[in-house]
Parts: sequence; structure tokens; C-alpha cells
Amino acid sequence: MSVCLEADGLSAGYGKVEIVRDLHLHVDAGEVVALLGPNGAGKTTTISTLSGELRALGGAVRLLGERTDAPQYVRARKGLGVVSQERAVLMELTTRENLRVSRCDLDRALALFPELEPHLDRRVGLLSGGQQQMLALARCLARRCRVLLVDELSLGLAPLIVKRLAPTLEAVAATGVGVLLIEQFAHVALGVAQKAYVLEGGRIRYRGTAQALKNDPTLLHSAYLLRGADVPIELPGEG
Repeated sequence: MSVCLEADGLSAGYGKVEIVRDLHLHVDAGEVVALLGPNGAGKTTTISTLSGELRALGGAVRLLGERTDAPQYVRARKGLGVVSQERAVLMELTTRENLRVSRCDLDRALALFPELEPHLDRRVGLLSGGQQQMLALARCLARRCRVLLVDELSLGLAPLIVKRLAPTLEAVAATGVGVLLIEQFAHVALGVAQKAYVLEGGRIRYRGTAQALKNDPTLLHSAYLLRGADVPIELPGEG
């Protein structure tokens, strides 16, 4: 598999304050990677830096094999899609207008989320949270992004909606898209991911297979509690 997104020794934060330090991770084309961690671990800072919303304080970000310091809109043109916690939809426009503004393939968007079709001419502010999240995903996927960053897929959504949305990430990865899923609820991410990292205190505390964490809750618990540890848990042959 080819690496489509990579953080190499990445340091990130706000002003001169480092939140994330010496972070190494990579996402291959065709896989879902989970980035887990407790509140305040640095997950959103990481995704904001990988997306170009924040400028890195150190290290490097590589998108589709090329080092980049470009802002988010430039990375989007190169094939990066981002679904933020705010869902990044235009509330005053209709569903159809949101897709048009994003230069999406309407047929592809509806193939991914047929639930949106009855609401194409409805203002997005009137949609449910689940429908807005479907639209946010559709706006990225229907313009055929090559790398997708999703920050808290489950935020504010009913479990039934999350159960509908999560398999979409697997299906999209199967087409060759690399997906990085930042998620507070481990069971959601580990249900669809092949690889996982646990971030705590701004550092990676675990890297390895998602299956290993899913099968061994004590391993996940240990990774969350490694405050101040210098060496992460790493399974042989993984990461």
C-alpha cells in the first residue's frame, strides 16, 4: 500500500505552546486508521495541523507523498477531505446547494446517502444532526477525495445514526481512500479501523492493530494511562 498521509516528528499547538510533540503516524491508501485518546489528548490539534488549519510548529506533514505547509484550501484541491466537529455545512443553503458549492457529483452523493434525496431542496439548518453529518461526509466523498480526515464522527449523534455512518468509512476505504478517524469513543473507531494509535498528553502511547485493542480492553486502558511514558506500546510487526 502507498502512504497517502504522514506525520513525521510533528509538533503542533497554538502560538508557542506545544500541545502535540514528536508525533509519528501514517495512513495508507485503502485503510481506516483510528486516532483515539481522552479529552485534551491533542486529537483535534493533530487533525487541525494535518489538514492545514494550523501551521505545524515542527516536523513535517506529507500529503500524497509530498511535504506540505500549504493552507487547508490548497490541500483540499490536492485531494484532502475534512469533516470537522462543526460538520462544515452551510446552514442557510439547501442540501442541493451545499453539494453544488462543493462541486460534488450529485449522483454519487445520493448513492452514498440516499437518505438525503428527499431533503435536497430543504435548508440544511432544518436537517437533523445525522442528516447534516451525512451531508458533511457527502461533500468530501462525492468530489472523490483521496484522503479523508474525520473529527469525532459520533459527536452529538444517536447510536443508530453512528451505526449507519461508520460502515461508510469502510466502504470508502475499500475504493482506495485513506481515512483517519479521530474519535473519543473507542468502540466506534475500532469497529471499522485496521490500525490504531492512542494519543495521550500530546504523545503517541500505542500504535498497532485496531483488532488488538478491540480484543484486549486492558491494553487500551493501559495506553490511556501511560502519562509521562517515553516509549509507546507497540506490537511487533505493526504500526
